[in-house]
Amino acid sequence: MSIHISAKAGDIAPIVLMPGDPLRAKYIADNWLEDPVLVSSTRNVFFYTGTYRGMPLTIGASGMGCPSIGIYSFELYNEYPVQCIIRIGTAGAYTSALNLYDIINVDKAYSESTYAKYACNMDTDHVGHQGKAYDIIIETAADMVKTGSLKAAIRNGNIHSSDIFYRADPGTPQIAADNGCSAVEMESFALFANAKLLDKMAATILTISDIIPTRESISADQRERSLAPMIELALGSAGAIHKML
Repeated sequence: MSIHISAKAGDIAPIVLMPGDPLRAKYIADNWLEDPVLVSSTRNVFFYTGTYRGMPLTIGASGMGCPSIGIYSFELYNEYPVQCIIRIGTAGAYTSALNLYDIINVDKAYSESTYAKYACNMDTDHVGHQGKAYDIIIETAADMVKTGSLKAAIRNGNIHSSDIFYRADPGTPQIAADNGCSAVEMESFALFANAKLLDKMAATILTISDIIPTRESISADQRERSLAPMIELALGSAGAIHKML
């Protein structure tokens, strides 16, 4: 049990899939896990543990932003036997070269956030994925495309982790333009920093839900249905990672 997660010591699996929304965590647990058990609901942030094809797996919410995922991922890595966290979320595209529903496997997260500097003593504006999860996601996605369970190849690249959702200037921020960041979200920078600090695995898979230049977007109802390919990619990757542990 940690400060913000009330699960007991044996209630959290070594691999955690982490959406931002607690209700999305519930949705994934209800629809993909076998015998899911709610192991923590402190502050209405839900964590479920069950099995997926015989593999123990936890689904838990991160909340929004670097401070929130920073707390939950640190406690998971530090207080429980968690070896790998895969963030699964949505992102806004800075470019119309991306389409709604495209999936990005994040290489590096660039940010103006001071999280890495003050929480992890890393004076940097970017942190990369940690461990072998990123490569396993690439391999799993390629296999899924071959079998037809994933319709299109995923994108691999850099993203912008922003502390700001509403900007006075709607253009692409300089840090994103300078570093080839095709999309923006709010959490991966802190997750990767914690994993690097604690020598753990971390990866992020994102579905494009908004195209900022054209203002195209996925509705709330569409999000629930359209995120299934990303979720199944994360589940398949978790299975491959589990064999390594």
